[in-house]
Amino acid sequence: MEEDGAVTVYSGSAITDTKKNPFSIKVGLAQMLRGGAIAEVTTVDQAKIAESAGACCLVVSEPIGPGISRMADPSLIKEIKQAVSIPVMAKARVGHFVEAQILEAIGADYVDESEVLALADEDHFINKHNFRAPFVCGCRDLGEALRRVREGAAMIRTQGDLLGTGNIVDTVRNVRKVMGDVRVLSNMDEDEVFTFSKKISAPYDIVAQTKQMGRLPVVHFAAGGIVTPADAALMMQLGCDGVFLGPDIFNCSDPYKKVRAIVQAVRNYNDPHILAAASSGLEEAMGGLNLNENRVERFVSAEETY
Repeated sequence: MEEDGAVTVYSGSAITDTKKNPFSIKVGLAQMLRGGAIAEVTTVDQAKIAESAGACCLVVSEPIGPGISRMADPSLIKEIKQAVSIPVMAKARVGHFVEAQILEAIGADYVDESEVLALADEDHFINKHNFRAPFVCGCRDLGEALRRVREGAAMIRTQGDLLGTGNIVDTVRNVRKVMGDVRVLSNMDEDEVFTFSKKISAPYDIVAQTKQMGRLPVVHFAAGGIVTPADAALMMQLGCDGVFLGPDIFNCSDPYKKVRAIVQAVRNYNDPHILAAASSGLEEAMGGLNLNENRVERFVSAEETY
């Protein structure tokens, strides 16, 4: 599987040497989602709304409830696949290769090895080279991202908030960390790459390719807390290729309008006028959670220091 782990040069939608490197086909399939918004849905009606609003792909999941979270019911995935014409992604637990086998057997276009679900294996991720379907994996830093690429992930999802609170701070921190490490790597001397790859516990060949390309070698999306057009545009301006939208995006009076606004923001993330128009009239973004006081830097005046 060593040859399959190497990623071909990321040049638009071109895929090179597909006969010797079938992994590059999966990378190419993931590249088709660049510049889009992937919506998480739990019902057929939500899937139809997301498709009509311009989502580039759907993630099927079970409604959040008590107990262990697992892959969605295969019959629901099949029903949604029959109802829409865009690609459908389904979640499997980390390390649960049998769930991945089932998802591939029923025709899921992409498999998301999701840490948002309960863990099936604390020590081992799925060997994604054993599957034909492209895999999506989460990360919080560059080392984690490149380890998942070596295992066969064709798309990386930098994950932030896992609780569905609408707080984007974790996502921003993790995306900035990944992008910052890529910039540091790009400016390194060749001899320093060996030490850097050891420091972040990532395979040297993938680290060297990341340095050469100046970006992650596969498509890079952001997820967690993205609930407004401004949130989505922020992720794109930070360097991501697209965004994941959680199921909470449908908890409003007009989910079509909100999904459509975020799709427009992703496509026009550098145009403040379009972003302003897309952000107008979205009455209830998401309530609630603010940073704790101890997370906010407090500036002390000169008088208070005495």
